[in-house]
Amino acid sequence: MKFPKTQTLKEIAAIIGCHYVGADDFPVEGMNEIHVVTPGDIVFVDHSKYYDKALESAATIVLINKEVDCPKGKALLISDDPFRDFNTLTKHFRPFVASNASVSPLAIIGENTVVQPNCFIGHNVTIGKNCLLHANVIVYDNTVIGDNVIIHSGTILGADAFYYKKRPEGFDQLLSGGRVVIEDNVGIGALCTIDKGVTGDTTIGAGTKIDNQVHVGHDTVIGKKCLIASQTGIAGCVIIEDEVTMWGQVGTTSGITIGTKAVIMGQTGVTKSVEGGKSYFGTPIEESREKLKQLANVKRIPEILNKLK
Repeated sequence: MKFPKTQTLKEIAAIIGCHYVGADDFPVEGMNEIHVVTPGDIVFVDHSKYYDKALESAATIVLINKEVDCPKGKALLISDDPFRDFNTLTKHFRPFVASNASVSPLAIIGENTVVQPNCFIGHNVTIGKNCLLHANVIVYDNTVIGDNVIIHSGTILGADAFYYKKRPEGFDQLLSGGRVVIEDNVGIGALCTIDKGVTGDTTIGAGTKIDNQVHVGHDTVIGKKCLIASQTGIAGCVIIEDEVTMWGQVGTTSGITIGTKAVIMGQTGVTKSVEGGKSYFGTPIEESREKLKQLANVKRIPEILNKLK
């Protein structure tokens, strides 16, 4: 998430009430999670296991809960609770603003786009030309939808990321300030849920077609011309490259990559990254030919036991 204008280190420290290491006027352009940071971004870290990863990342401002040596060319924000303060910044720069209209006057809707009754279109939403949103589609604030997109009834774009920190008193939510971006010529079935990024974008690539009752987690990037069948659940921060096919009831773990033109057969549990151009099946996931051979051999076990007797 980029800020509307460049902030200074001193200004950011004042918002969250912490001290800092670096020049008062050190530029701060935005804030992001570690897998999508760029120079000018703030990244937060609150566990020693990830200190080095955060300090060595592309982010030039590190919100951290320990005084450490500041890498050259970077700045530090020293906080007793970086998770809390990251949320404070999200609320400051992208606060929730209630709407009193079904279609926000701040939304931009393109030529020849049809929005059926009982849809909700939030603030700062952009929808392109020749789209069709069937009844009861919900589009949260800041969502971007391209041209020639069809979205069926009951689908929700832009709900919060499923991202929590466990504290003694319960689960503390990491607030979501990101977006959903739907590119041109995408089709989305009924009752799908696509969560927005925590600070970045959840993206559905051009020409991709999604069946009914599919869930896409926060910050996931789905490539162009993919096919995703019903009841598939895709976790957060997954990269699905172009022309991937995922059949029904596939589930994935987070933070993995599925390569270009891979085929994931129904009910597969994608527990790790897989190469493109191959077919996969089973849990844990394996190439489908190998998995099917194993299942055929399992069927022969009674016959083998009888021979041993």
